[in-house]
Amino acid sequence: MRVLVQRVSSAQVSVGDEVVGRIDPVAAGVPHGLLALVGVTHTDTEATAKTLADKLFRLRILQDEQSVADLGAPVLVVSQFTLYADTRKGRRPSWSAAAPGAVAEPLVDIFAATLRELGTTVATGRFGAHMHISLVNDGPVTLLLEA
Repeated sequence: MRVLVQRVSSAQVSVGDEVVGRIDPVAAGVPHGLLALVGVTHTDTEATAKTLADKLFRLRILQDEQSVADLGAPVLVVSQFTLYADTRKGRRPSWSAAAPGAVAEPLVDIFAATLRELGTTVATGRFGAHMHISLVNDGPVTLLLEA
């Protein structure tokens, strides 16, 4: 599993004209939140999803080296199979390392549910949909978590 994490001042995801997920950290009383783009591969399990969600929850990349756990910052979770693109050969990426939707969707859901269980507000995209993501990257801070 790969999670591309961006510290954001705000973020939202839309499908067509409908906003399906949005975080507004300032309105929640904190200066930052996180956008988590989640990619799943064939060997990932429920344990992998829970471990990475916990890591993200405790990652000290917010204001004053605090974490989502410290501040209660919101997280926007969006599935992103393209994190497993293989671009080593030719000009057309291979997606063979990305898990199929039937495997990936439940694991992305577990990732988001684990964050909720840990106590943070979580918004999500819509699995498999063509989505538009708007964000204000703060810092900028962008990290790749892998398990």
